[in-house]
Amino acid sequence: MNEVTYRKPFFAALGVCVVLSGALAFAILHRNRPALAPMQDDSDPVVAQGPAAASPADPPQGSDPALAPLQLSPQRLQQIGVTTAVAQLKDVSDELQVPGNVDIDEQHISYVQTRFPGWIQNVFANATWQYVHKGQRLFTIYSPDLVSTEQEYLLAKQNQKSLAPDMHGMAAQEGGWLLQAATERLRQFDVPTAEITALEQSGKVQRETAVESPASGYITERNALPNAYVQPDTKLYTIADLSTVWVYANVFQTDVGRLRPGDPAQVSVDAYPGRVFHGRIDQILPEVDPTTRTVRVRLVFGNPGVVLKPGMYVSVNIAVALGRQLVIPSSGVLQAGTREIAFIDHGQGNLEPREIQTGPRLDDSVVVLKGLQVGDRIVSSANFLVDSEAQLQSAMGSFSPPPAPVGTASSTAQSMQIDLTTDPSPARKGTNTVRARITGADGKPVAGAQVTATFFMPAMPGMGMPSMRAVATLADKSQGLYEGPLQLGTGGTWQVTVVVIRNGQTAATRQLSVTAAGGM
Repeated sequence: MNEVTYRKPFFAALGVCVVLSGALAFAILHRNRPALAPMQDDSDPVVAQGPAAASPADPPQGSDPALAPLQLSPQRLQQIGVTTAVAQLKDVSDELQVPGNVDIDEQHISYVQTRFPGWIQNVFANATWQYVHKGQRLFTIYSPDLVSTEQEYLLAKQNQKSLAPDMHGMAAQEGGWLLQAATERLRQFDVPTAEITALEQSGKVQRETAVESPASGYITERNALPNAYVQPDTKLYTIADLSTVWVYANVFQTDVGRLRPGDPAQVSVDAYPGRVFHGRIDQILPEVDPTTRTVRVRLVFGNPGVVLKPGMYVSVNIAVALGRQLVIPSSGVLQAGTREIAFIDHGQGNLEPREIQTGPRLDDSVVVLKGLQVGDRIVSSANFLVDSEAQLQSAMGSFSPPPAPVGTASSTAQSMQIDLTTDPSPARKGTNTVRARITGADGKPVAGAQVTATFFMPAMPGMGMPSMRAVATLADKSQGLYEGPLQLGTGGTWQVTVVVIRNGQTAATRQLSVTAAGGM
């Protein structure tokens, strides 16, 4: 490459370095420079001098603002769609909907084992999940120990008949003891009574002994195989009666305290649409899953036809009786940060915000634990708009009108009557006409005055809105009537200050509130 080829990239890189150096220098020079306060509609920019001091009207940092009552006109209540409801005592119950799984009822499980060693001969129940009835033959077994005991039984039986008693009857008594001992040993080997009777009637040793099922149910485990040698500790069959099953429901630990053994429950399964199975809580297991923070709740259900199968996923609904509780609509609760607030309607537009404590939510209503009484009428809709009105009125309570010029005639100010109206009425967001009728203490119209109407709305930092100010200069229309245009940037409640100036002095002032329609 030649010198011209390198020159363009060199100057481009040099320019970038100059720009970055300038930006860095600007940042360093302005790092500690005080910032300008945001421009407001009713004041000039003010340079902040150090950290901003908290206003006396502001709540301490980290605390919730105080709740103050508010007054709304009937028109304003209708505009924002306020409805009311009454706090009532009701017998209520909640319903928990949780997932669950079907499992075998462990109280209906039976095991098949022998009480003697031996070799299995013939197997009749030869499949897992095969259904067997109580008393049904499962398999036959050959046991030398059992055969020996049967021989002893037959020998004792024969000796009892052949031995003649002596004068004292001792031989017959000893023969009876031997027969009784052999019989007891057969029973300890769990030989059925029918087998013992057959042995006695036939007088022949049974080489194979049949083992019967101790209960009706399904074979869930099978270890009985032909020609297998088994010991008394060998578990040959596991038989489960599925006429009743357990359902384990996974309940969050926050809801466990509301459950009690015996509470009714329902189960629905996707395999059977529209069908509901009824059961009850059997036990709340004393263990919390550290991963899901849930507790297993065991429920018992009847299972005719074995429609609920072990391992099946089900949906569990548990009814929780809460007794007689104070209830209001869920829409009547306003979540204000960490607080829950309800607005009590005292009539005539007088609303009182009150902090409450709520309990379980029940569909479209909620239980109130603290803060309300039976019969309290509360706002059940438009709570957010009511809260906004409350914040506006609270902020307007700290608004101070501009100071009057020097030489204000306070006595004259008290001697004039100022009546303010708007067109349309009520005022609306956008263009309005403001009219003020001014009369003196003698009831005569006041003419030749300079009249202004200042509309002020304080800032709402929580909603990102600055303070707003609109001024209407009213012209004399004769007969004490003054009129002028006004442009409002938003609906809501405005603080209005009317000032009447005559001969260079403030002759009268009046403060009032005007609620404008049209929304924010």
